Amino acid sequence: MLNKPPLTERYQSILRATIQHYIATAEPVGSKTLLEEYNFRISSATIRNALGSLEKAGLLYQPHISAGRIPSDSGYRIYVDQLLTFNANKKEKIDQSLQQQLTSQGWSLETLLQRATQILASLSGYIALITFPKTTTIQLLHLQLVQVSPGQVMIIIVTDAYQTHSILMDLPQNAELETPISPEEFEEELQILSNFLNSQLKGKNLSELSTLNWQEMDQKFTSYTDFLKILLKKLEPLLQSSAPMVIHGVSEVIRQPEFSQLEQVQMLLRLLEQEQDQLFPLIFELPDRDHLTKSVSIRIGAENPLASMRPCTLVSALYHQGDVPVGSVGIIGPTRMLYEQTIPLVESTANYLSEALS
Repeated sequence: MLNKPPLTERYQSILRATIQHYIATAEPVGSKTLLEEYNFRISSATIRNALGSLEKAGLLYQPHISAGRIPSDSGYRIYVDQLLTFNANKKEKIDQSLQQQLTSQGWSLETLLQRATQILASLSGYIALITFPKTTTIQLLHLQLVQVSPGQVMIIIVTDAYQTHSILMDLPQNAELETPISPEEFEEELQILSNFLNSQLKGKNLSELSTLNWQEMDQKFTSYTDFLKILLKKLEPLLQSSAPMVIHGVSEVIRQPEFSQLEQVQMLLRLLEQEQDQLFPLIFELPDRDHLTKSVSIRIGAENPLASMRPCTLVSALYHQGDVPVGSVGIIGPTRMLYEQTIPLVESTANYLSEALS
């Protein structure tokens, strides 16, 4: 294999030019094209021989006998890991664009993630995905009970990720006091209960709420046992292990020639719309010990375990709350992806969300 030992400088230059031209045109690349457009100071025959050697190494292949070469998944991997260069000025412009378009006081977390996903899809031209923070690491910051009618209470929950959830629920019969009290007194009781719940629950991960032993709580509130059990039931949707995703850019990416076949489009749409539980582990991928310093994860073609993702590249990066990874930013596009733009886009967006959550 030519990549063991490493490619010579000439082979690197020819492979880089071939991949860059194919990314730009989606057309197989021949020796004549490389000679005319990339100013190689060698003969067309020398370039043709190099292309043949790169094909034997599994880095290029011919879709048809008479056609030029196009990159294989292995060729893209060599390109991303060894041959890709990033423009510092372009990265700075990406950072500035995100700061300008996303900076807005008073936005909810959902609005911020929706807007960030739209911007990411627009700038990349591919499918952008951002997961909501995982509730297993999100802590309850504040809980408030508010009476909305004689028999109904609204529970307002604020997490340390600045998500706000409101739940409307009916009071169980045994939560009503035997001696009638005025609305003002009942409101005072709700405030006392709110204060009690905050003292018991503040700082706990939402996932811990399902394991709490309510009977060990202060005996003063035993009459509210059923109420608390119902409250926990209402919170169950927040305790799911896979966080929901925001997705934009599908209409753009399916215009790419790689998705000209209806079957490929249907598989991808089914994955995005109905099988997010399979997609989530790929996007929210915690680095192993050997890659702790690697901020961006890149899965190219066959490196994706899902069949519907084989024509695609997934570029993703985790965003953090403090030192804890809570969500992920991802872009899905064809393997013929503009990597030098997509990778900084994902990295910058993840960094911005980490700063926002801090």
